[in-house]
Amino acid sequence: MKKIFYALSLVVIFTSCTSQTKLGNPEVNPSEIQRKFMDWWTYQYNGIMLSRDFVALDSNSKEITKETFLKVLSEGNNIPIRLESDKDVFYYKLFKIEATSDTSIKASISEVAFNEIQNHKKQGEPFPEFSFKDLNNNLITNENLKGKIVVVKCWYIHCAACVKEFPEVNQLVEKYKNRKDIVFISLAEDSPEQLKPFLVRKPLSYSVVPNMKTYMNLTLQLNAFPTHFIINKEGLIVKVLSDSKSLEVALAKASKD
Repeated sequence: MKKIFYALSLVVIFTSCTSQTKLGNPEVNPSEIQRKFMDWWTYQYNGIMLSRDFVALDSNSKEITKETFLKVLSEGNNIPIRLESDKDVFYYKLFKIEATSDTSIKASISEVAFNEIQNHKKQGEPFPEFSFKDLNNNLITNENLKGKIVVVKCWYIHCAACVKEFPEVNQLVEKYKNRKDIVFISLAEDSPEQLKPFLVRKPLSYSVVPNMKTYMNLTLQLNAFPTHFIINKEGLIVKVLSDSKSLEVALAKASKD
């Protein structure tokens, strides 16, 4: 009887171990990436996407909530590093900022984390009421977008990161062009006189609504640009995202729900 129980125990242990996700080493050296601000900034810009869904781990590799993870980051004593994984899931782990690190790294992480906390809080809330006219004089309101998934890009002409992602977001519009229940709108700070010649040089496939600075700053309370919203068919904010890569992943999920 004891031998049977022992054998069953081994089977259970083996099964549970093999079913777990295997996490590898940090994808970059946590100490080396902190030495120069530009090295960190490049890694943060290309590899750290805190807007998207991810598994958050503390410095001891214990799983914590995304909210807790962002709060710790906002305090400015840790950096997030992605861990290598055998699954297509993002795993971010906290690593202490070292005393010899570039001081600009601390400020950069605090700012990014603070903005992500504000964005995360908006999720699940109704998107504020609106009545806009785009550059083609089309009226866009909460009422005429009922029953549709709405993707909103917030930007302005002199935001380099906003403009740089135009090709990626244009590809999204092309990808979903046959989905009549998905609408792409952009809110821009700039005037029609500024936008029209600019968009000739830098085409954007979204409907473009001008003069939105006050609405974005006061009503949406945005702290950083670009910012993307995904609004579901009930008018609720599903995701608030800070980059086009995260938007692509989140929209793929939202379009199936």
